Amino acid sequence: MVIVTAYLGLGSNLGDREGNLRRVLSLLGQKMVLKDISSIYETEPWGYALQPTFFNMVCAVETGLSPQELLKVTQEIERDLGRAPTFQYGPRIMDVDILLYGGYVIDTPELQIPHTYLWERAFVLVPMAEIAPGLTHPSLGKSVMELLAQVSEKEKVVILGRMSA
Repeated sequence: MVIVTAYLGLGSNLGDREGNLRRVLSLLGQKMVLKDISSIYETEPWGYALQPTFFNMVCAVETGLSPQELLKVTQEIERDLGRAPTFQYGPRIMDVDILLYGGYVIDTPELQIPHTYLWERAFVLVPMAEIAPGLTHPSLGKSVMELLAQVSEKEKVVILGRMSA
């Protein structure tokens, strides 16, 4: 079994947002090794503005799961936490996105790695830069910090701090 470091974007804008993030980290930790987690950031919604603000963070995990298995596990965790089908970019209790999976590039109808919009989303790049500033995007060949320097609306990603104990 090959162990890979993957980066996951976590977001919640319904219910107890910090509690939702705490629960998703606990569930992820039962299936893989949590290597690092960013601070929590409050961010404006992306794609559909008429909804509550998000609490976002990024975590690094070590896993022996394949990308497809990791997708299945993250979707199961979302459902276990109460995520229900809604419209694209709509409000949600929990969103878990696979941002990067080692240096792999995957483009299938079900799974795109690196995450399709990673390079243009400040709400992902700001927390990712906190834990992996030198990490290189495998398709673009730029570091997280280089991508962050090119993205707009960084000022709308407000740090709330580390997760409380």
